[in-house]
Amino acid sequence: MTTVWGRAQQQDFRSRVRGCLLGGAIGDALGAGVEFDSLEAIRQAHGQDGVTDYVVAFGRRGAVTDDTQMTLFTAEGLIRAQVRRDSGAWHPPTDIHRAYLRWAATQHDWGPDERRKDTGWLAREEWLYSRRAPGRACLSGLGDDVMGTLAKPKNPESKGCGTVMRSAPFGLLVGWEPQLVFQLAIECAAQTHGHPTGTLAAGAFAVIVHGLTRGEGLDAAVQRALGLLSAYPGHEETTDALQRALGAVRQGLPTATRVESLGEGWTAEEALAIGVYCALVAEDVRHGLLLAVNHSGDSDSTGSICGNILGVQHGETALPPAWVAELEGRGTILQLADDFAMEMTQAPTLHSPNGASPVWMDRYPNA
Repeated sequence: MTTVWGRAQQQDFRSRVRGCLLGGAIGDALGAGVEFDSLEAIRQAHGQDGVTDYVVAFGRRGAVTDDTQMTLFTAEGLIRAQVRRDSGAWHPPTDIHRAYLRWAATQHDWGPDERRKDTGWLAREEWLYSRRAPGRACLSGLGDDVMGTLAKPKNPESKGCGTVMRSAPFGLLVGWEPQLVFQLAIECAAQTHGHPTGTLAAGAFAVIVHGLTRGEGLDAAVQRALGLLSAYPGHEETTDALQRALGAVRQGLPTATRVESLGEGWTAEEALAIGVYCALVAEDVRHGLLLAVNHSGDSDSTGSICGNILGVQHGETALPPAWVAELEGRGTILQLADDFAMEMTQAPTLHSPNGASPVWMDRYPNA
């Protein structure tokens, strides 16, 4: 990052980062209680309008799932990659893999290992040590220390939406060029899902978020993603899904039936298409998120993706206050969002090859 940031630019960027992470978590929490239900079952349980507010999931209202957990560790891994650059060790996919391994530990350990000083602050957050219906490919892909790569990916036949739902933070690397954001996202997706659709949908999502972070419109950001996709073998499913999402916008007023015409969201390209469509037709954040979760399928992931998009597009103040207030882990999410914004805009004042803030290094160890 060599850009000189003005105060207004920093404030705008921080609002977009907060909006992205909080918005994704809100969408995740709205869909958490109905993830495996059909639209008919949702309406029978919650009325003809379906879910209109948080419902109880995992013992409370506003609970998040593995989608938010992994998104947070993606953001934390990116901060630590930036910090490690001072030492000359610059390989972000490795730092993201280490972050995902820290997430994987939260899925089987009882709580933080206080004896380890290199885990950083996020892995010491006790509330994250809870299984929230994680995908099998994410768990198996991170079941050992071997990192999947594009040349030798983990779960080479898997194209589940677990790649997309965690990839918004790559798009927040506002100082990077879009093609580098795309490449990093697909390399990190291969750590758990190896099918081209699984990796490329993650890259497309990251580029869409990246465009919005830079102030582009959503349609323009989607078009940029389509342009980048076209250069990669195996892009057809992802390209077709995004084009169908764009086409659905022109077919009339948004309905649950139109959402379901794009799929159920269990696969990466379907989840991306639903999230993008609901954001494109949203009258406001509330309308878009409720549309994204009231369908038969992976409601928390489609809600999360839509929330990431709307949050980064409009900033944190556009999010419904009552949903923000009741959101599980709100304090942690805000801390991480603010740290991410500081790292991307003020890194030289926090660390350099000649010295670093002890507090920052405790939070984001160079290890």
